Formats: sequence, C-alpha cells, structure tokens
Amino acid sequence: MSRTPAQLPLGVGLGDDATFDNFYVSRRNAALVSQLQSQLNAEGEPYLFIWGSDGTGRSHLLQAACHAASDAGKRALYLPLADIGHFPPLILEDIERLDLVALDDLDCVLGRKRWEEGLFHAFNRLRDGGKRIVIAAKGAPRHLDVSLADLASRLAWGMTFHLQPLDDEERLAALKLRAKVRGMQLPDDVGRYILHRGPRELGALCESLEQLDKASLSAQRRLTIPFIKQALGW
Repeated sequence: MSRTPAQLPLGVGLGDDATFDNFYVSRRNAALVSQLQSQLNAEGEPYLFIWGSDGTGRSHLLQAACHAASDAGKRALYLPLADIGHFPPLILEDIERLDLVALDDLDCVLGRKRWEEGLFHAFNRLRDGGKRIVIAAKGAPRHLDVSLADLASRLAWGMTFHLQPLDDEERLAALKLRAKVRGMQLPDDVGRYILHRGPRELGALCESLEQLDKASLSAQRRLTIPFIKQALGW
C-alpha cells in the first residue's frame, strides 16, 4: 500500500489531477519528463531543475512527481513557495527524512536571507542523504537573483531543463488528453473553438473544460460549439 504524500499542516496539498497520466508530453519536453520519472529510481539523477514561463506546467510536473513517489511507497513533499514563502522556513527542518522534495516557484523566496540559508542547508542535507530534489522556477539557475553565493552554486549542480511552451496543435492535443481522462469526447473543431475563444493559459483552459464537463453531464448534452456558447457565454 502506498503512503500518502507528506503535506504541509497549512492545508497545502497535491492536486488530484496533477499526474503524469494527464500531462501532455510534447516532443521538445519528452527528455525532461522521462528524466523526472526516472528520478524516482536509484539510477536517475538525484537533482533536477526545471524552468519555464507561467502556464507551461511546472507545478503540474512537480506534483506529478510527488504522486508517483507516493505510489512507489516513498515519502514526498510538494512545497509551493509562492504560497508559503511569507512564513519562516521552519518546514525545511528535518526535511532530509523524506525521499523526494519538490520546491516550486523558487523565485518567490530568493533575496530573503532566512529562506536562502534554510534552502542551502536543506539542499546539503538532502544531497548527503542521497534523497531526490526537484526545483522549479521561471528562470534558469544562472539567471536567478540569488543573494547567497553558496546557494547559487548548489542550484547549478544538477540537470537543468527548459520546459518548453506548447504550440497550438500541441495545446489542442493537451486539451483532448484532459478531456479523454475526464471521459469526454472533444472533437477537433470544438477543441479549436475552445482554444480560440478561451483563455490562453492552459491551466485556465482545463478549468473551462471542467466547467463544460459538469454542464454537459447536467444537461445530458454532447460538447458542441452551440452548447459551449450557451454554457460559457463565449
């Protein structure tokens, strides 16, 4: 039986749908996802750094790694630093007891002395213990505004991947994958209409898809362009 991923007492946990199964893997991001999945094995690189613009799926992948670690019977912790960075970094104490630590939105705590020092020491303890670390930020390690030189050095140690944004055809494929996971049939013309009229950011598009799923189930209607216009007012 797998163990539940370690979660913050602050109520921050993992999204149920943030898994590898419903993350569309484009050709340009295939090596990153493969390395992230193999990180859970003893042979994989213990430290990965993922950077990319908002909406590319950084948070999804970090949470997916934690879900996968839990399914493998390992203890994992997802830390969304954008949400918890205003707290003292006490959560980093004894963090080396975990098997995988995923630090999201690193940018949000850089320049804060206590957080930078806490991350530096936590990084060293995790590495010394042979534990897995994955970090995500908007920029590559060499472009981050890190005040503590020793932390900047540590951030550049592992494998770094640029999470590439999807083009329009890949966005359509990603939307269809999300629909399939939800048990929905999404014709190409309907998917293109959603992409054209809906929000640009893929996460927001998936939220619209969830709204449509609920509306179609309630109305017992298939997803068609007229129904989407009615349900979402587009």
